[in-house]
Amino acid sequence: MLILPFSLCVRVAVKFRRVSRLCSVHHSSMTSSRIVVMSGPSGGGKSTLITKLFEEFPDAFAFSVSHTTRNPRPGESDGKEYNFVTRPTFEKMIDDKGFLEYAEFSGNLYGTSKKSVENIAQSGKICILDVEINGVKSIKQAGLKARYIFVKPPSLELLPTVTEALATSLPGSYDHVIVNNELEIAYSKLKGILIADIHQLQKDKMKAKE
Repeated sequence: MLILPFSLCVRVAVKFRRVSRLCSVHHSSMTSSRIVVMSGPSGGGKSTLITKLFEEFPDAFAFSVSHTTRNPRPGESDGKEYNFVTRPTFEKMIDDKGFLEYAEFSGNLYGTSKKSVENIAQSGKICILDVEINGVKSIKQAGLKARYIFVKPPSLELLPTVTEALATSLPGSYDHVIVNNELEIAYSKLKGILIADIHQLQKDKMKAKE
């Protein structure tokens, strides 16, 4: 199995405290077909679906590594699981409007930087953002044009802590909702949503080599 160079961490939306309004985003190099925002409750299978995408199309996707002020855990390294920064550095990035979204959880700040997304988009790969539910609303408010995909577990009764957040954020927030009743079927649906973009990316790379 491919070991991905990043952590597919899921942060449950209702546990986060939104810490500020987010600024608008300029999209000179970021097109909607090259950015995919995926969201869903922990335990819904989203991370497994993302892993399968990277295994089947290793040259098509890149994962945006989030910034955090928490300390690395054993086995984690800077730039792999997270970009580990100090709180003053993170707060300066906020002042400089460097984040698409950010939140505070258990005393630590987490955020998705604009530069990380822009760098991936400029590389020609499809950028995958794994974002908690409230973060999706903030990213949309920031103006990022992307494909927004929600991975829903078979029964939300199994995940009562996210039911309220889903009820308020799901309608109108996502372009696609995938119900993960069966992994292979759910993955087939996800691949079907993205396959045209994958093929276009592959064609672009072939033309660039000519």
